[in-house]
Amino acid sequence: MDKLVYTAATALRAHMSSQAAIANNMANVSTTGFRADRVVFDRIELKGGGAQIEARAPTSEEVTDADRSPGVISRTGRALDVAMAGDAWMAVQASDGSEAYTRRGDLTIAPSGVLQTGDGFLVMGQSGPITLPPASSVTIGGDGTISIVAQGDATGTPQIVDRLKLASTKGTDTVKGLDNLLRVRGGGTLPADLDAKVEGGALEGSNVNMTQALIDMIENQRAYEVSANMMKSAKDMDESGASLMRLPS
Repeated sequence: MDKLVYTAATALRAHMSSQAAIANNMANVSTTGFRADRVVFDRIELKGGGAQIEARAPTSEEVTDADRSPGVISRTGRALDVAMAGDAWMAVQASDGSEAYTRRGDLTIAPSGVLQTGDGFLVMGQSGPITLPPASSVTIGGDGTISIVAQGDATGTPQIVDRLKLASTKGTDTVKGLDNLLRVRGGGTLPADLDAKVEGGALEGSNVNMTQALIDMIENQRAYEVSANMMKSAKDMDESGASLMRLPS
């Protein structure tokens, strides 16, 4: 009986976690460069008394990674918009100061001159966060090179000031965090990929499939109800057994 209750309770927690992940995906269907949370299920085996009981439904899960499939790239014509090509990721400085990686390319220049993503993370260059001097125009090349025409420069000659740090995740164990940034699992940084490319004047959209997300939500809700009914049945059987024990002899 305890095994049945444990299995049902664990399944309920698992499906609640799954529902939160699905809801987060749906909320970010329009977020630039968003990668959908992927929920990984692990089967729990309960052993005891010479018998082995396997849960019939997934009973343990956590959001451990993101769907790596690309989103749709749309042309914007904006000079500071970039879409990473292939499996390239752009390095940014996370809130804790560590280096992390994103596919979000809607870049802006803060009043202080630092280059940041649309969600406020500082963009990393060849030697740290990128800071741009006052300029009349800024362009980003296909290799991530950032060029400016300085204010007051009558010649209009572009000058290279830095280059986006672009990295590849191939061969490295990476994981998505709650801030939607990718990190090297266990710490560390990815080396710059000098062959990585970006598409200027374009943005990659979210890779969330709303239709699939709705289907996942319905299926998860049904599975939750099954687990809840199983727990209720276990409680009813426990109460029935206790009632029998109290019968007068």
